[in-house]
Amino acid sequence: MEKRSAAAIVPCSDLDESQAFYEKLGFIAVAVYEAQGYRILHDPGGAAIHLTRAVPGWLDPDRNPFGVYLYSPDVDALAAGFGAQAEDKPWGLREFAVSDPDGTLVRVGWG
Repeated sequence: MEKRSAAAIVPCSDLDESQAFYEKLGFIAVAVYEAQGYRILHDPGGAAIHLTRAVPGWLDPDRNPFGVYLYSPDVDALAAGFGAQAEDKPWGLREFAVSDPDGTLVRVGWG
């Protein structure tokens, strides 16, 4: 059976600002489509995030219902990069949470 994967498509008000945020999580842009307002980012472990430009005014960071969960063995180092601290959770993962510039909840964990 072939390996399957999934990628979150995250709406953004400012693609440059969002890309800089996800770069702090270890992602790099592998494809940039400026005319379409779309960017594809990958991390060294094979995770992918797609950023798409949102219609101006559509995203309210205080009411953003979107979220992404990233599994990474570097959870402690990534947390430190955001001035956060990872915690051991009752469900057996060590994790932290941070919000991107548009209020998308990003949880990072490893177990």
